Amino acid sequence: MAFEEIAARGLVLLGAGRMGSAMLSGWISAGIPPGAVTVLDPAPADSVKRSGVRIGDDLPQAPAVVIVAVKPQMIREALPQVAGFGGGETLVISVAAGTQIALFEEIFGAGTPVIRAMPNTPAAIGRGITAIVGNSAAGADDLDVAEALLVSVGQVVRLEAEEQMDAVTALSGSGPAYVFHLIECMTAAGIAEGLGEDLSRELATATVAGSGALALGTEESPGQLRKNVTSPGGTTQAALEVLMDGETGLPPLMRRAVAAAARRSRELADG
Repeated sequence: MAFEEIAARGLVLLGAGRMGSAMLSGWISAGIPPGAVTVLDPAPADSVKRSGVRIGDDLPQAPAVVIVAVKPQMIREALPQVAGFGGGETLVISVAAGTQIALFEEIFGAGTPVIRAMPNTPAAIGRGITAIVGNSAAGADDLDVAEALLVSVGQVVRLEAEEQMDAVTALSGSGPAYVFHLIECMTAAGIAEGLGEDLSRELATATVAGSGALALGTEESPGQLRKNVTSPGGTTQAALEVLMDGETGLPPLMRRAVAAAARRSRELADG
């Protein structure tokens, strides 16, 4: 299924919040005609209204794709609006965090191709990473379509099994919050060493952003990049001796944090 088929048959976006709006902008930039997209949202943003998409419940008869981008707690209330598209002709893609494929098969029918996706918040600026996995009815072509649509908001990786989603949620889904907290902690540490708050925050934020861009833009491993910055007996080594301590440093702390998030993800999925 290429974008031409989506343009001909239509795409339905259920939910146009931050993530839905970001995807919509990417699709239009990639060449999907705005008129081929129907948005179902009780209060679409002005940018969505200005985009030229169709808004309301005048849905195409058999859209190529339905993308569910509503909050997880609204899933059961929202899905009946598009449940009639089950059966196999329409590909269903979910970006609703923590919602298992089984729920969509319950609503749309087991024969419906369903792909579950887990993006993260940097997708709002096109710098996210999304993990995808499909049910048994979703073939290679369906995964290709999902990837082509989701790459509009960043990188896409494919999982081997849905069970891996809990680890993905804990690592990349929740991960931006860990990085933001790192910036907070670096800012506070700079203030404690005598810097002004604004300057300390600017230095911390730019350092984290620049380091991430460097890690993405090189073939060197993060470990090698760390070594490149670390002079024997220097200031960086002094700090890393604290951060890399096997009992009280960052490695065991991060393992505990990610494990806690994964455990909570499994608990939420189990209801």
